[in-house]
Amino acid sequence: MSVLVVAEQLQGRVRDVTYELITAASALGGPVAVAAIGSDPASLDVNRVGVDEIVHVRVEQAEFENDVYQAALERLIAERRPDVVLLGFTVNSMGYAGAVAAKLGLGFASDVFAVSRDGDAVVATRAFYGSKTHGELEFAAGKPVLLLLRPTAWPPAEEAGAANVTELALEPVASRARHIEFREAAKGDVDITTADFLLSIGRGIGEQENIAMFEELAAKLGATLAVSRPIVDAGWMPNARQVGQSGKTVKPKVYLAFGISGAVQHLAGMKTSETIIAVNTDPEAAIFDVAHYGVVADLFDVADELAKLVD
Repeated sequence: MSVLVVAEQLQGRVRDVTYELITAASALGGPVAVAAIGSDPASLDVNRVGVDEIVHVRVEQAEFENDVYQAALERLIAERRPDVVLLGFTVNSMGYAGAVAAKLGLGFASDVFAVSRDGDAVVATRAFYGSKTHGELEFAAGKPVLLLLRPTAWPPAEEAGAANVTELALEPVASRARHIEFREAAKGDVDITTADFLLSIGRGIGEQENIAMFEELAAKLGATLAVSRPIVDAGWMPNARQVGQSGKTVKPKVYLAFGISGAVQHLAGMKTSETIIAVNTDPEAAIFDVAHYGVVADLFDVADELAKLVD
């Protein structure tokens, strides 16, 4: 079963999701090719264990433009006829992957967090109804399947691969949406992505006034305070402290979550943490599906007891 991975890069640096795609591709068996698209594709580091071939696709555009990537992917599929095409479930990929699948009549699924083989068929698992249920989609052999894989669902592939390198000549593409410039987001007061211990709070805290007690608890525990999206949407905390797909992806040694139900977008940003401890009054909360330890209790009672232990 041949697999084609499309690398994603930003300002000349390969994004981590690409290495995760390589891990997923390797597990399917068969040859794995990685397409590196850019004005200098040889500078993109995609040589990892599990990659059999690297395809350098040289284009005029240094940064992502959806029409360019669409043209490149269509050409790759036409020439190589891969059984499976893997892209990251990212803003960039969503800008062209669906169009490719519709135009070529491919099997398609997004936000996939597990993929496997069943004979010659491909089975993709994704969440439905706000992650309240999971479903398996089976794609029969005969046509390529294009899947968008959820970031952080697979570990990144190891370095030092031994892949063959080939070239693909692509005619100039008239892109309708052009990259103009990068504008850096304003830096926040803290970088939660580097923290070893995160104490994260969600809508379960109830009121803005309750944030102070968790700030104090985090300080006592030696943790960094993080939040889920509802706290940011309410204007209570800055986006720099938000965990999730629209915030930051984190992997601390300890992730202690108070009052976070576990929406799929939040789980995507923290599920690879080494140790996850969740406190929630709802025993059916989705966060318990990824937690290593769970407490079904009032979060304020648990916070008070923790504070007493470190006073």
